[in-house]
Amino acid sequence: MGWPPLALSLHLCLLGDANSVHVQRWAGEMMARGCQVSLITARPQAQTGVEQRVLAPVRRTTDWLWRVGETRAHLMALKPDIVHAHYVTSYGYLAARCRLGPLFITAWGSDLLVSPQHNPMVRTLTGWILRQADVITGDSQDLLEAAQAYSPKAALHLVHWGVDLQRFRPVPWTDKPQDGFHIASLRAWEPNYNIGCIIDAVAALRLSCPSANAQLHLMGGGSLTPVLKAQVADLRLTSCVHFHGRLNDAQMQAVLSRCHTSVSVPCSDATSVSVLESMACGLSVIATNLPANRYWLTLAHEPEAASCLIDTQGWPQPQRLAQALQALFEQPHLTQRWGCCHRARIEQEGDRQVQMDVMLNLYEQSISAKRLGSHHSTTQSMHE
Repeated sequence: MGWPPLALSLHLCLLGDANSVHVQRWAGEMMARGCQVSLITARPQAQTGVEQRVLAPVRRTTDWLWRVGETRAHLMALKPDIVHAHYVTSYGYLAARCRLGPLFITAWGSDLLVSPQHNPMVRTLTGWILRQADVITGDSQDLLEAAQAYSPKAALHLVHWGVDLQRFRPVPWTDKPQDGFHIASLRAWEPNYNIGCIIDAVAALRLSCPSANAQLHLMGGGSLTPVLKAQVADLRLTSCVHFHGRLNDAQMQAVLSRCHTSVSVPCSDATSVSVLESMACGLSVIATNLPANRYWLTLAHEPEAASCLIDTQGWPQPQRLAQALQALFEQPHLTQRWGCCHRARIEQEGDRQVQMDVMLNLYEQSISAKRLGSHHSTTQSMHE
């Protein structure tokens, strides 16, 4: 007699920030595939259908060290088939210390590309965490290479967050506003993402090319909110910089449908979901010249597309960014062509449905291997 369909019985326990849209989407996709989903989190936010277990608040990095007991108690009560931690050096640490069930760890970017590079103790801990995992996933090749450098025992898999192609889709260029050149930024208002540089670039563009009537749409939020709003006021840009804040998918699509291009200029990053969403909406994209951005944005049949990748050396570079924006404004046919190519690129490799099907298959393979191992152990015991 065979095993029942795994997707109908698989209990997945995620460890991650419940207030992260990426964790929310992951949970939703797995529930849509028939999984029971639980979530252990230090940053709660309700989500329909997810049993949530809340840890004591984490206010300092060292607080993670003292959340192991709580996490273990929750996992023992939940008894999941799969434990999947999102972010190596926080929830990954907790999951590795508890080590209950097959352990999946997803690296998010800075947890491998930034934090371990500046602190030897964090680097040592990161290596130990990764070596406890059964499966490691990341959304860019450079992220997987960074994980491989720690010599983990686990299999490494490239799995993108992906985009909801039904939600994020292009609108005809003629349906976009004709009152100016609209620029989108979907990144968090935190130091790594250089939102202040984008604001400076828009100020420079409005001086060098008044006919563009540049309009900047800032979606997101973060600790730099008061600083950025003060910067906009000082530059007298309050009429053309729009602080939308954190938006849901439908609201983001509504803003992106009005925009002509998107900007993402962090100092470090893996694959950016905001870049993929912008591409899915048929926008041209200006981004910092990082490996993941090169992978998605360099078009073999459009070699000049590399001009929209800006070197991080000597960053920030508001003048360089302003020049790239002006070039896109002055060449609308090129901007539209790149947008079409971007949409095709995402349809080819960035469909969230496809990526989450890959992830479910990895879960099922892990459960099958565990069940097969248990079966062999039981059979061997019977024969002894």
